[in-house]
Amino acid sequence: MLSLFLLLFVVVLDQLTKVWTVKSFALYESVEIIPGFFNLTYLTNKGAAFGFLAGVDAAWRHYFFLILATIALVLLLVAWFRMRRDHRFYGPALALIAGGAIGNVIDRVRLGAVVDFLDFYVAGHHWPAFNVADSAITIGVALFLLTNILEERQKKKDVIIEH
Repeated sequence: MLSLFLLLFVVVLDQLTKVWTVKSFALYESVEIIPGFFNLTYLTNKGAAFGFLAGVDAAWRHYFFLILATIALVLLLVAWFRMRRDHRFYGPALALIAGGAIGNVIDRVRLGAVVDFLDFYVAGHHWPAFNVADSAITIGVALFLLTNILEERQKKKDVIIEH
């Protein structure tokens, strides 16, 4: 239940923030929130992370990302069914990743590109703009990896104790 709630929360929060961004800003408009560190900037990304494949033919790129996202979501669902009971954090981690993926797929279907608006920078060096879905994916992957590392360490300790 927690995993489903988390997935839906991510999708809804992601879509609400993107709708607000599109309605409140003109494309490429930026508002400084924390001087020298953070802006809200309305951008679109037709590629993947960091603009990967953004320059490729639009029709091919669009279907490629939709197919890739569908495969990823099926794999996440299979992983969730197989791993959710192995450790209490696997379910939420996979739900965060899936919720973020769904949020970005909705953008690709509706708009043909992903809406990004969180713009962090230091001394003129910008991190690529991102959104709530990207954040959920990143947090989910980090939680999954951390859980996996801790799980492996615990297994090694258990083996040592048994001997």
